[in-house]
Amino acid sequence: MSEVQITPPTEAPAPPTTRARTLARYLLAASLVFAGLSHLFWARKDFQAQVPDWVPMDKDGVVMASGGVEIMLGAGLAVANRDRVRVGRLAALFFAAVFPGNIAQYLGKRSAFGLDTDRKRLIRLFFQPVLILWALWSTGTPRR
Repeated sequence: MSEVQITPPTEAPAPPTTRARTLARYLLAASLVFAGLSHLFWARKDFQAQVPDWVPMDKDGVVMASGGVEIMLGAGLAVANRDRVRVGRLAALFFAAVFPGNIAQYLGKRSAFGLDTDRKRLIRLFFQPVLILWALWSTGTPRR
């Protein structure tokens, strides 16, 4: 009988990146952790203003859950170098998923975070695509 050797799978190396992308990823990670903590502690009321009325859940529960997700995404961006592309895509999807909250804040004329005029709330809407692109660019593999 011949002996069968089983070799454990080897981990794939982290995809290549650049110093600028890595710095941007760490900055986004820190921003997400900070935002997540603010959801849980000092800015819960302000974040509740962004939860659309049509969401069939408790606004505070939504804020707490989204804060937890932000903390996990930030931690993932900071430490999951090998899986950073996947985490970056998840962060981009998260930013897209919460965009209706920004729209609800604008349409409902809800003041929070110093966004106390329609103009400020409208300008804020244009930053969500920037966050999506930031998540994708900072975690992506540079083209050569």
